[in-house]
Amino acid sequence: MVIEIPALFTPEEVREMRALLEGADWSGGSATAGHRATRVKDNEQLPLDAPLARELGGKVLQRLSVTPLFVAAALPCRVLPPRFSRYAGQGSYGTHIDNAIFPVGNDDHVRSDVSATLFLSDPAEYDGGELTIQDTFGDHSVKLPAGHLILYPGSSLHRVKPVTRGVRFAAFFWTQSFVPSAEQRRLLFDLDDAIQALGSDHPEHGAIDTLTGVYHNLLRQWSQT
Repeated sequence: MVIEIPALFTPEEVREMRALLEGADWSGGSATAGHRATRVKDNEQLPLDAPLARELGGKVLQRLSVTPLFVAAALPCRVLPPRFSRYAGQGSYGTHIDNAIFPVGNDDHVRSDVSATLFLSDPAEYDGGELTIQDTFGDHSVKLPAGHLILYPGSSLHRVKPVTRGVRFAAFFWTQSFVPSAEQRRLLFDLDDAIQALGSDHPEHGAIDTLTGVYHNLLRQWSQT
């Protein structure tokens, strides 16, 4: 399931974030890649412990917590702190799959059920840099306006095409969902969407309670922590 969340941040908010990122100290992105991904990763990232990464990551997490579409699509149990990347001068990230498990602290871990990219550069500011996600229906090429977010299964092969002009700034992160199965999350998302539409058009319809019960019973059956 590939879901776009438009305007997670306003243009003014993005400009403020960008001003900070443009003056940041960046390091080679391959340092945080997995064993195979290091061979295909050519970008820059903010160090994970950089104060700016923590400051901006906190803003992203706070906004996600009050964004109904993110909650409905990801069913978040835990969200890793966002990381920030910079692509320029032919920078790219070849085809790879994200690590299944990410360490948190000394003895804790988060499973990467849902991957996410928050675009922080407008498409007109750079050439190339498309996020390409592979699934059973083929390739999805994604290049969204600044402030928009894309969600996709962590199990997907994906890549970032070379940036041939300009600079591509983005944030990316992973979510451990209460429902690990992408197929089951898709069914719950569609069911929730149908319930919301029915409630909007026919708020007194008796089927709303029945369908809501089905939704929560499925969530109860499929959820893991």
